[in-house]
Amino acid sequence: MFPTDPISNLAALIRCPSVTPAEGGALSTLEGMLAPLGFVVDRVVAKEAGTPDIENLYARLGTEGPHLMFAGHTDVVPVGDEAAWTHPPFAAVIAGGEMYGRGAVDMKGGIACFVAAVARHIEKHGRPKGSISFLITGDEEGPAINGTVKLLEWATKKGERWDACLVGEPTNPDNLGDMIKIGRRGSLSGRITVHGVQGHAAYPHLADNPVRGILQLTQALMDPPFDTGTENFQPSNLEATTIDVGNAAVNVIPAKASAAFNIRFNDCWTAESLKGEIIARLDRAAKDGALRPGRDPVRYDIVWNERPSHVFLTRNNALIDSLSGAVEAVTGRQPKLSTTGGTSDARFIKDYCPVVEFGLVGQTMHMVDERVAVADLETLTGIYETFVARWFGHAAA
Repeated sequence: MFPTDPISNLAALIRCPSVTPAEGGALSTLEGMLAPLGFVVDRVVAKEAGTPDIENLYARLGTEGPHLMFAGHTDVVPVGDEAAWTHPPFAAVIAGGEMYGRGAVDMKGGIACFVAAVARHIEKHGRPKGSISFLITGDEEGPAINGTVKLLEWATKKGERWDACLVGEPTNPDNLGDMIKIGRRGSLSGRITVHGVQGHAAYPHLADNPVRGILQLTQALMDPPFDTGTENFQPSNLEATTIDVGNAAVNVIPAKASAAFNIRFNDCWTAESLKGEIIARLDRAAKDGALRPGRDPVRYDIVWNERPSHVFLTRNNALIDSLSGAVEAVTGRQPKLSTTGGTSDARFIKDYCPVVEFGLVGQTMHMVDERVAVADLETLTGIYETFVARWFGHAAA
């Protein structure tokens, strides 16, 4: 029996407690849906020292081009306070026209709908004239080390090539059909440490207070703005996310203070050019901002987080038009083409093929009582089914 019902598909996936890094039965459940459709399924375990082993899934239907990839993840975030949930987080209870469960929106719902869409397409038209693959990780909500990156590398070494990819992350802010993501801002993080001289708060002339310096340096990073935005991206924005001193005594001037920051940046910048601008700002602020008048400039160092996310914009008309047209045909809405929000695994996939993102309404993702409207599951399945037909029509033309 083909898995044509997205509601049943999602319920089966939610009932798998696949909190990162646990597979929880979710990939086995998905394999059980795909195998009857004719997909050849590989389960790939990725490893790296110091990180948990992650099981991933790659499945392909067909051997010829054009080749469409659907990407996503079956791992979910922890449930938090389980007692605060209206319904058990892994029970897939339907109440008031909504299905409750961790991963309902982010993003087992998208996977359930795409499986149903492909199954319906095959029932009505047979296999598409080309190939469809599922690239599903168990490490998107975790460190993202042993997930999509390594699965893409594994598949590429195997000879896999793709013409386009749809990521099923929840992209719609309010209503299904609001928004397609056609790119993402970059993300760069680091930590600044200002070094002072520890001493007694009553004798400041014998100490150098690094708190003064860390405030000056973080202010220099946040103001003035880095840019005013571009045609496709909002302005780059840096936020200081924590300031740490580690000092429990109120009468001791600390020896050092540190601040972490994250900047979401647009296509005015690359990660390298942005690092240069940040260091230039810090050097100016350090030179001009001695911890006390007459003292030496602020002494600081900076450590960058590994693997910044790079900004990207997809310009593939066949992919974007096929999806936009499908959304409008099913919902009557013309979706906004957006680059807002955080990062996703699309940042890795963009190096292999054009990629866009479209999925459910994301208002309850990661929350207690994460849930999805049952009607939206049917609508999203219709959009995906229409998209598959349109994309293969465009790609084969």
